[in-house]
Amino acid sequence: MTRQPEPLIFELSSPGRTAFTLPELDVPQASLPEGHVRDDLNLPEVSELEFVRHYTRLSQKNYAIDTVYYPLGSCTMKYNPKVNEKAASIEGLSQVHPLQPEASVQGSLELMYNLQEALKEISGFAGVSLQPAAGAHGEFAGVLIMRAYHESRGDFKRTKVLIPDSAHGTNPASSAMSGFSVVEIPSDERGNVDLDALKSECDDTVVGLMLTNPNTLGLFEENVLEVCDTIHGCGGLVYGDGANLNALLGIARPGDLGFDVLHFNLHKTFTTPHGGGGPGSGPVGVSQRLAPFLPGPIAAKAGDHYTLMMPEQSIGRLKAFYGNYGMFIRAYTYIRMMGPTGLRAVAEHAVLNANYLKAKVAPHFPIAVERTCMHEFVAHGDVSGTDIRALDVAKRLIDYGFHPPTNYFPLIVHDALMIEPTETESKETLDAFAEALAQIAEEARRDPELVHSAPHTAPVTRLDEVTAARKPVLCYKG
Repeated sequence: MTRQPEPLIFELSSPGRTAFTLPELDVPQASLPEGHVRDDLNLPEVSELEFVRHYTRLSQKNYAIDTVYYPLGSCTMKYNPKVNEKAASIEGLSQVHPLQPEASVQGSLELMYNLQEALKEISGFAGVSLQPAAGAHGEFAGVLIMRAYHESRGDFKRTKVLIPDSAHGTNPASSAMSGFSVVEIPSDERGNVDLDALKSECDDTVVGLMLTNPNTLGLFEENVLEVCDTIHGCGGLVYGDGANLNALLGIARPGDLGFDVLHFNLHKTFTTPHGGGGPGSGPVGVSQRLAPFLPGPIAAKAGDHYTLMMPEQSIGRLKAFYGNYGMFIRAYTYIRMMGPTGLRAVAEHAVLNANYLKAKVAPHFPIAVERTCMHEFVAHGDVSGTDIRALDVAKRLIDYGFHPPTNYFPLIVHDALMIEPTETESKETLDAFAEALAQIAEEARRDPELVHSAPHTAPVTRLDEVTAARKPVLCYKG
């Protein structure tokens, strides 16, 4: 039987039906300027009940962290505690206006200052700015800070940024946007930065190295101290991509390892909403010598008074007003409720869950680099002896009620399935996910067409993704 698609709101339309009627005017009627009114929009005419039912049905088809498990590697789609939302909705915080006099927003400034101090303590850095609006924005800020530092010393010959092939994809983009060339550094057989390749590129033209640690293979950089020393030895700086900081909380501080600058993803590590639930927030932390270059304004304390100040050699503003202030409230709530012991437990449980799940998955989908992983791991998604690939496995997982893991990233792994369980998932959930993967591997050998044509239970089946990308349909045609 062919499944009928969900009717669109336009298809429910019937002339004369209305979902809302405006009250009678209690002010004089005014005419809009000519050319500002259109009568050819063909808007749907539906009742209020039809309108509500349509959008409620659509909302129930959405995946959400509150309803399903999200094993997206490198994205940390973990549960967002509802107490964070309660704190962010406190009227004195949610209704504050950025143009209010400083004396009337002392509580908001105190929260920002305390969050900065907490992030400094967690990361081992001397200074933090909350300005950047997302992780990639924090990366961009970090590279601009490195550039400003070198230029302040009259060192204009530094033109290249070294980036391991296991880095996040936004790293080279941030470097190129800052006016630098990018040099890729390969990984060795254990998933670390290849030290010989790194040393061969280290000269007086190096701006710095952008190092994701743990990297996108889910592995801790075993030679991190030597890597940092090597970069510092040629006068460069070490940028830390802090997207995976949730694997290190309370255990290792990037500032102590030799990093000079790092961005925090509040939506990954500190449970502010992710993706469509944003906006994001990507504060940046720096060592003492880079503190004067932080983007501002940043919160400062003078006696009992809180204020905003611009660092002496700041790269300037990156975001209007304070930054994405609502995310600060959520992250600060989480940090204060967890405390040092709780934050360390986050890392310990994330690593435990990832290694447990890795062991369950490995018999069916070989692991890319067989080492103890951190918060995530990468498996090969193709099934040996068949033509089933990672994309087929991902689509079939939808039929088992699971959101697919990250596909085909990192690029250095053939048919990659990048899986992150997070610390908030139970053993029962991980077992069910591993069992689903085992079943799919069996199906791939017994009935490959079943996997090739998946998903079978979703509102739509396998899409032509290439055509959809090249010829997108952006509006309803009728």
